[in-house]
Amino acid sequence: MEPVEIITGTAVPLDRSDVDTDQIIPSDWLKRVERTGFERGLFAEWRDDPDFVLNREEHSGANILIAGPQFGTGSSREHAVWALHQYGFRAVISPRFGDIFRNNATKNGLVPVQLGAEGGRTLLEAVQRDPELEIVIDIELRTVEAQAIDFLESFPLEDAIQHRVLNGLDDIALTMQHADDIAHHETQRPSWMKVLDIQRAAD
Repeated sequence: MEPVEIITGTAVPLDRSDVDTDQIIPSDWLKRVERTGFERGLFAEWRDDPDFVLNREEHSGANILIAGPQFGTGSSREHAVWALHQYGFRAVISPRFGDIFRNNATKNGLVPVQLGAEGGRTLLEAVQRDPELEIVIDIELRTVEAQAIDFLESFPLEDAIQHRVLNGLDDIALTMQHADDIAHHETQRPSWMKVLDIQRAAD
């Protein structure tokens, strides 16, 4: 994961609610052994429609997705987050996220920005009117701003998640922050436990 302090860019307005992970990445894509290439499967069934918002030229290069409420519900597939991130999105704005999706997002460099229903709707409609509207998401301040429409709203982000995002820490990196403590603990283990570990490994 890369450290993220501020996300600045344009957005794709996905004016749909109750978007589940099956719709984000269809099950056919779960057969892949690799962990890359999932961007091609993002909203695959919807992208068959030439008028689908992700197919529109005016939204090419956008790095923020604005969706309706209940985004990322359904199954716990982490592939949904991979697909969004690999496509180029760095944040998703929604009034409400599926709990598992939100948790997966924070572990894979995708920032879940939960705005109030009114604020989310205001921003989505503004992007529909002006695809070039610049949006700034400040992780340190926990704010979303679009100066052109005088929009500024805060969003909740737990301290632990904020720390993870600001420092680009996945689960392994978080564990390695305690490497010295772990090594010290290992030196304090009784010798008979070390012998037992060797025996278990041999079995």
